[in-house]
Amino acid sequence: MTPEQMRDASLLELFSLEAEAQTQVLSAGLLALERNPTQADQLESCMRAAHSLKGAARIVGIDSGVSVAHVMEDCLVSAQEGRLFLRPEHIDALLQGTDLLMRIAHPANAPQPADIDAYVALMGRLIDPAGAPVVSAPPPMAERLLEPPPVAPAISAPVPQPQPEPVEPESAPIPAPRKGKRTAEGGERVLRVTAERLNSLLDLSSKSLVETQRLKPHLATMQRLKRMQNNGLRALESLNAHLKEHALSLEAQEALEDARRLLAESQQLLAEKNAELDEFAWQASQRAQVLYDTALACRMRPFADVLSGQVRMVRDLGRSLGKQVRLEVEGEKTQVDRDVLEKLEAPLTHLLRNAVDHGIETPAQRLLAGKPEEGLIRLRASHQAGLLVLELSDDGNGVDLDKVRRSIVERQLSPAETAAQLSEEELLTFLFLPGFSLRDKVTEVSGRGVGLDAVQHMVRQLRGAVVLEQVAGEGSRFHLEVPLTLSVVRSLVVEVGDEAYAFPLAHIERMCDLAPEDIVQVEGRQHFWHEGRHVGLVAASQLLQRPASQNSGDTLKVVVIRERDTIYGVAVERFIGERTLVVLPLDERLGKVQDISSGALLDDGSVVLIVDVEDMLRSVDKLLNTGRLERIARHGGQAAEAARKRILVVDDSLTVRELQRKLLLNRGYDVAVAVDGMDGWNALRSEDFDLLITDIDMPRMDGIELVTLLRRDNRLQSLPVMVVSYKDREEDRRRGLDAGADYYLAKASFHDDALLDAVVELIGGARA
Repeated sequence: MTPEQMRDASLLELFSLEAEAQTQVLSAGLLALERNPTQADQLESCMRAAHSLKGAARIVGIDSGVSVAHVMEDCLVSAQEGRLFLRPEHIDALLQGTDLLMRIAHPANAPQPADIDAYVALMGRLIDPAGAPVVSAPPPMAERLLEPPPVAPAISAPVPQPQPEPVEPESAPIPAPRKGKRTAEGGERVLRVTAERLNSLLDLSSKSLVETQRLKPHLATMQRLKRMQNNGLRALESLNAHLKEHALSLEAQEALEDARRLLAESQQLLAEKNAELDEFAWQASQRAQVLYDTALACRMRPFADVLSGQVRMVRDLGRSLGKQVRLEVEGEKTQVDRDVLEKLEAPLTHLLRNAVDHGIETPAQRLLAGKPEEGLIRLRASHQAGLLVLELSDDGNGVDLDKVRRSIVERQLSPAETAAQLSEEELLTFLFLPGFSLRDKVTEVSGRGVGLDAVQHMVRQLRGAVVLEQVAGEGSRFHLEVPLTLSVVRSLVVEVGDEAYAFPLAHIERMCDLAPEDIVQVEGRQHFWHEGRHVGLVAASQLLQRPASQNSGDTLKVVVIRERDTIYGVAVERFIGERTLVVLPLDERLGKVQDISSGALLDDGSVVLIVDVEDMLRSVDKLLNTGRLERIARHGGQAAEAARKRILVVDDSLTVRELQRKLLLNRGYDVAVAVDGMDGWNALRSEDFDLLITDIDMPRMDGIELVTLLRRDNRLQSLPVMVVSYKDREEDRRRGLDAGADYYLAKASFHDDALLDAVVELIGGARA
C-alpha cells in the first residue's frame, strides 16, 4: 500500500468515526426538535453537527457527503433565523439525511448518486417551496449535485437499518479524532480489541486470582512446620535437662549443642521467610484482584450502547402506523457486559415494536380515553443485587384479556369453561406460548407467529427472567432481570456427595435449615411449608447422581430454587458460602451435561460445577412423573456419633463456651465442655479428644498451666491445642505459643469463620 493509500484509508476511517458520533447528535436533536421545533440549543447542536460533517466530507473528498450535509445545514440555519418553521415533514427529511450520511460513511452500503440527487432536490423544495433551494456559497464540487433533476420523486423516510462496522486490522489503533469530536469514555483515546482477546484476558486474570489464593494453604503449612520445629526444640531442651544427670563425653555434649544451635537457626530462618512469604502472598492477591477487576471492567459497556437507533425506531414505526409515540430512557450509563448487551438487542427491539403496535393507541383513541395524543414508552435500566433490571412500560391500552380468552379457546388450548375461570396472571402467561398472537392477520410489524415466546427464550439464554404485568386501559409493563455479565456469576456454593456445586443466586428463593418435624408427607411425597404453600423436597444427591449423604445433624440444609411458578426445595449436605465465580464453559465435546451449565474454580483452586437450575427443575418433574423420586432418609444413631471427631472446649465464660459449642456442633463435631483449667485437665485425663480449645484467664488453673501440663504428659503431648483469648497483644500471643499451643485465636474473630477454619486446619473435617 502506498503512503497516499495509507493516508486515504486513515482519513476514511476517521470520517466514519466522526459520522457515527455526529449522526447520534443529529438523531437525538431532531427528535427533540420534533416535540419543540424552536429549541435554540437543539437547533444549534444539529446545525453544528451537519456543519462538522460537511467539513469532514470535504477533507476526505466525499462529494455526496458534502451535498447532503450542506442542504441539511441550510435547512437548520433557516430554522435558526426564523425563515423556516420545522414541521414533521422537515424532521422526516432531516432524519432521512442522517441515514444517508451514515450510509455514505460506510462504502459497503453507500447510496446511489440518483438517491443523493433526489434527496438534495427534496430538501430544496422543503426549504424554499416557491423557488430554488436556499444555498450559501456551496463549494464548487457540490454545485452540480445541488441542481435538482427534472423529475424529483418523493422519498419516504425508511426505518433505519444497522450498518456494518468498517473492517480494520486486528488491534490496530484508531487514528486520533479531531479536536471537539466526541470519543468513548469522555474523550479518552480508544483502542479496539477483539472480544476473544478480552475473554482470554479475563480468563487469565481470574486464574491469576485463584493461583494467589493457593498460597494461603502453603503459608499455613509453613506455619505448622514452624510450630513443629518449636516442639522439636523444646523436646531437645528437655532431653538436655535429663542428660545433665549423666556424664556425657565432650563429643556428645558438642553434638547436642550443635543440634540445638542448628535447630534454633533454622527456626529463625523459617520465621523470617514465613514473614516474607506472608507479605508476598498479600501483595500478590491484591495485584491479582486489581488485575481481575480491571479486565472485567474492560468488558463492561453503558446500557446506552444497545439503544442506538431505538428512540428513532420507535418514532418512525409510530408514524408509519399513524401514531405519535415517544421513547424515554433512564439509566443509560448503567454498566453491562458487552455479551449481554448484544443478546439484549433483539428482545428489546421486539418488545419496543410490540409496545408501539399492540400497546399505544391512535391519537383519536387516546383523546377519547382522556390521554394526550402522544403515547409514551419508558425504558428503565438499573442494578439490583448483581442483576441488570429492565422495566419497559407504556401508557397504552393494556392487554385485552377477553380477546386472550377467546384466542385460547379458538386455538383449543383450553376449554371455554376453564378459560372463563383463568385469573389475569394465568391469562398473561399464555402470551408467552410459541405462536400465540392476538393479531388476526399477518402484518409487517407483528402477527408472524414469533411473539413473546422468542423474547422469553432469549432472556432465558441469558439466565434471566421476564414477567408481564398490565392494567386495563392504563398500559403494560415488562420486567426483565438478567445477569450483569455472563463471565461472572454470583452463586451459593454447597456440598453434595463430598463435591462442590454452585447455585446462581438469581434462581434462589431462599436457603433454610429444616427440622425433621417441618417435613411432611403430602400425596406420598415430602414437602415443607414455605410462604403459605407446600413446597416439594428433593435430594440434590439423587438429581446430581452423587452418593446419598449420611446427615446426622439436627437440621436439613435446603436451597429453595424457583423458575417462574415452579419452585422446589433441594436438600444439600452443607452450605459452603456465597462466592463470585468466573464462568468456565465446559468442553464442547461433552455436549449438554444434565443439570449443569458450566464450571468454575474456587479460591483454593478446586473445581465447582455451576447448576443449570432450569434443567434441574425439568429433571425433578421427570422424576415425579415417573414415580422415581426418592425420599430423603434421616440417618443418625450412635454409630454415626462415634465416627465424629471430639473437641474439648475449656472456658469459664458460659456465653463464650456455649457459642463455641454451638458453632462446632453445627459443623458436625462432637463437643464436650469444661468450666476452667482444672475441670479441663480432669476431662483430658479421663476421655479421648482430637482437639483442645482453651481460654487463658480462668480460675483454679489458667490456660497456660493447662497447656504446660498437657505437653509434659506422654499420652497427651501430641494433642493439637488452640488458645482462644480476648487478649490479642503480641506478648500474649507469644506466651500462648511458647507454652506449646498450636494455634492462637482472638475472640474478636468469632464474627466470621476463623474459629471453624482453624479447627479444620488443625484436625480436618468433623468425620474421622
